[in-house]
Amino acid sequence: MNELPDGNRADSTQGSPDKNDNAAHPYEFLTPDVVLDALASVGLWGDGRLTALSSYENRVYQISLESPAPPEGNAGGAGDTVVAKFYRPGRWSDAQILEEHAFATELMAAEIPVIGALTLSGQTLHHFAGFSFSVSPRRGGRRPELEDNAVLEWIGRFLARIHSVGARSSFTDRPALNIDTFGFASRDVLLAGNYLPLDMESRWRNAFDEAMQVAQGVINSVGSVRTLRLHGDCHPGNILWTPEGTADAGPHFVDLDDARTGPAVQDMWMLLSGDRPQCTRQLGALVDGYEEFHEFDRRELALIEPLRTLRLVHYSAWLAQRWSDPIFPINFPWFGSSDYWKGQVDMLVEQTEAMQETPLVV
Repeated sequence: MNELPDGNRADSTQGSPDKNDNAAHPYEFLTPDVVLDALASVGLWGDGRLTALSSYENRVYQISLESPAPPEGNAGGAGDTVVAKFYRPGRWSDAQILEEHAFATELMAAEIPVIGALTLSGQTLHHFAGFSFSVSPRRGGRRPELEDNAVLEWIGRFLARIHSVGARSSFTDRPALNIDTFGFASRDVLLAGNYLPLDMESRWRNAFDEAMQVAQGVINSVGSVRTLRLHGDCHPGNILWTPEGTADAGPHFVDLDDARTGPAVQDMWMLLSGDRPQCTRQLGALVDGYEEFHEFDRRELALIEPLRTLRLVHYSAWLAQRWSDPIFPINFPWFGSSDYWKGQVDMLVEQTEAMQETPLVV
């Protein structure tokens, strides 16, 4: 993908956003000293070794401790190294973050290998120097081998167990994933902020309108499906795999930051890749494992391409809303250019066609 915002439509060929150019972003004040002082505020003392982990949404650090975290609640076994996550200011409310933590706690209580926040000083969510943060145990692992049917079935079994817990109750503060929240709300962000260059705005709007019309038609044709609490962002990078023959073998699910309410298939489709036969094989293995523990409504298979389309639009809005964060212009320098938006138009046209094709069948 090629992506990034043009805050003031300055140039139709190269985005040059200048909103908030002179305003310091909150993360600019998150220095290593602040990170270590935040950790000390909850009784954990770093030995000075601190590594920034890959994350655009939040700031996440692996921190070595002078001594293991003392046992408290679910803090037992945290070890000599922890991971501290400093939540993006203004994204989630404390109530929404605590719902994520509570969901992770439910999953861990059901012996599902989810890595959740530690309870420290009686809490999972902490505040320091204007930042909200949590601390989790460090777990090793690699990306799962998704060409292996046995691996996919194993993941499918655990997704089913996650969804079994997710179906027990509902989120009250975290949003749902649907055509309004991911589609039309994203459109409104992009148009209100003038992120599209003048030469591409009408083309993108036309492609968007047609894609949403087709997506809504597919959703209507599927009818009412059950929604539940989901991982929400279940791509391969959020699954740590430990090979068989080692302690805690199998998948470990990380980063419930995007947990929200939606259809079960949302946690499956991002694990698919390749051509249609490859996706069919992968999906078949996932569903085979899934149905060992939880019923799967196959009508949801028709929602895969609409969900993919919504994520495509949401991603552009996600970039736009984070443009004042200095890390985004550095890592996404093409967002806002006509070439970027031409690519988005082309992908929306492709997705409109894909949504009208026969859904995958397993």
